[in-house]
Amino acid sequence: MTSHQRTRLARALTATGAFGLALLAPVPPVGAQERATECPRVLKCDWIPAAYQQNGDPANKQAYGNYDTADRPSTNRIKYIVLHDTEEDYDGTIRIFQDPKRVVSAHYVVRSSDGHVAQMVKTKDVAWQAGNWYVNTHSIGIEQEGVAVEGAKWYTPQMYRSTAALVRYLAAKYDIPLDRQHIIGHENVPPTTAGGTKNMHWDPGPYWDWNRFMAALGAPTHPTARPGSQLVTISPEFAANQQGFRDCEKNADLPAQGSSAVPLHTEPATTAPLFADPALHAPGEPGTDCANDWGSKISATQQAVVAERRPGWTAIWWYGQKAWFQTPEHTRTTTPTAGYVVRPRAGLTEVPVYGVAYPEKSDYPADFTAPRVGTPLSYTIKAGQSYPGGGEAPGGYYYAPTIDSSLPYDHTYFPGTAKYVTVQIGHRIAVVRAADVDVVRVR
Repeated sequence: MTSHQRTRLARALTATGAFGLALLAPVPPVGAQERATECPRVLKCDWIPAAYQQNGDPANKQAYGNYDTADRPSTNRIKYIVLHDTEEDYDGTIRIFQDPKRVVSAHYVVRSSDGHVAQMVKTKDVAWQAGNWYVNTHSIGIEQEGVAVEGAKWYTPQMYRSTAALVRYLAAKYDIPLDRQHIIGHENVPPTTAGGTKNMHWDPGPYWDWNRFMAALGAPTHPTARPGSQLVTISPEFAANQQGFRDCEKNADLPAQGSSAVPLHTEPATTAPLFADPALHAPGEPGTDCANDWGSKISATQQAVVAERRPGWTAIWWYGQKAWFQTPEHTRTTTPTAGYVVRPRAGLTEVPVYGVAYPEKSDYPADFTAPRVGTPLSYTIKAGQSYPGGGEAPGGYYYAPTIDSSLPYDHTYFPGTAKYVTVQIGHRIAVVRAADVDVVRVR
C-alpha cells in the first residue's frame, strides 16, 4: 500500500465530529518509499530518522521521544521556520536526536564545513525544537552546526547557501512569507507563559548574518518607503557593525566583530542604561551587554515602528516602551519600509500579548479533559503604540500525549474560533487577538 493510499484509508476510518476535529489514526511504520528526503534538488540530503520510541517504562506510553506524528498541513498549518544552532558538533547532534531519552529533535541538521543536510523528522510531523508547543506544531525547525558565541567560526558560506536553499524550498511548499515574523531564529520564539521567558533560548545569536541570509532567500532589505517612514527595517552592514558583547555564562569578553545586533538604550545617549526586557529583568534593573540578553538588542532585518527621532538617534516601540539606538547621519542602520503595523483598536487603552494562539476553553468538546488555553505574557500594546506584523497566526492546539494515540482525542488538532495575528513585539514575535487590533498598511 502506498503512502497516499494509507493516508486515504486513515482518513476514511477517522470520525469527524461536530467540532470539526481532525482525529488521526496511529501512524504505520515508515516504508522505503517514504524515506526520500524533502529537500530541493540543489541539495543532497541524507535521511537519518530521529528516535520515535519509548524511553522508559514500556507500559508508559507518555514517556517517549523525540517528536510527534501528525499529518501537517492537513491537521495543522505550517507558518514558521525556526533557525537554531546546535551548540554541539554535527555528529553529536545526530546522536542526540537518535536518543529518545534526550526528548529533542529538529526536522533538519546542517553541517558547518560543507553545508551538508540531514533530514531527521518528516515535515508532516512535529519536531520538539522550539521550546513552545504552539510554535512547534506550526513550524519547521532547522539546526545548524555551531556555537552562538563563536558564530563567525561556524557560520560558513556553505551553511548560508544550504540553509537558504532549504528555507526557500520549504517556504514555497508551505506558503510561508519570507519575512522576519515568519522566518525566525530560536531567539525570536516567544514563551508560552510569562513565567517561561527566562528559560527561552537565544540562538543562533548576534553573529548570524541576517542581512546576508535574507538576501540569499531573495528577500533583501531595500527601501520601499520614503525617508522618515513610520516603519523601518534594521539594516546595518554586518562587517562594519563591530560589536563587543560578553559571554556572561563564562564571564568573558567576546572580541569585537561583525554582528547583526544593534544595542538598544533607554535614552538617546551611549551612557544611558541598556534596554531591559521586563520579563527578563527586575523592575529598574538595566539590560546588559551579554550575548544572550536579547532584550537589549535588535537584529538586522527585523522591523520596528518609529516612536521618536532625534539627531543621531531613533526610538522604536519595543516591549511596550521606547528603546533608543544610534542612527548616525549617512549610515544604513535603518531602511524606510512600507508594510503592515498592528495597533490597538479605538477605545482600548492596552492590548494583551500572547505566546500562543490556543483555542478558548469553550472551543473544546465538553468531554475533553485536557484543554490548553493561552495566558497573557508580560507585555501589552498600549494606545498610541504600533508594532510590525498583521499576518494571520493559525489558531489551534494539537493534542498528542502518547506514542500510539491510546488516549481519547489523542493526536487531535482542536481549531479555535478566535482569530490571531503575529506581531513583532520586541526581539521575539508574539500574537494578539485580531479583534483587539487594527492592522494598517503604512508607507
